[in-house]
Amino acid sequence: MINIGKVLDTFSATKESSGLPRPKVENLNLIKDYGIENDKFAGKKLEQTVMIVGVESYEIAKDKGIDLEFGCLGENILLDFDPHTLKVGTNLIIGDAIIQITQVCTVCNHLAVFDESLPLLLKGHRGLYCRIVNNGIVSKDMIVKIEG
Repeated sequence: MINIGKVLDTFSATKESSGLPRPKVENLNLIKDYGIENDKFAGKKLEQTVMIVGVESYEIAKDKGIDLEFGCLGENILLDFDPHTLKVGTNLIIGDAIIQITQVCTVCNHLAVFDESLPLLLKGHRGLYCRIVNNGIVSKDMIVKIEG
């Protein structure tokens, strides 16, 4: 296994929250065939259960004068590397948890609430959806590895 980076922070769309930014949480309990414990999207689209975003996506916006707080892109896991360099099908190992990249997240127009140019600016770079392959707890500063 190869260390490729670490978790910068974790976020969850709780049943009490709505919209963006997603609230920061101490950790995420990833449950295979269900989703993130206490997340309002759990049990729905299992191929899109977890969204990962690299800090680089925020830097792209910042370089254009759009200063976003973390969680604004809808991520569950913020990473210190660019996950867009990885292929669909790649497994990320974080502690006991294993998530598999399933698709590139399409940019939706609701990001325009932050800046009207943001959806186009982040096209193909907003984040990646993942499914949960193995249960586990994910929290800040955990090491992210890939197989191979």
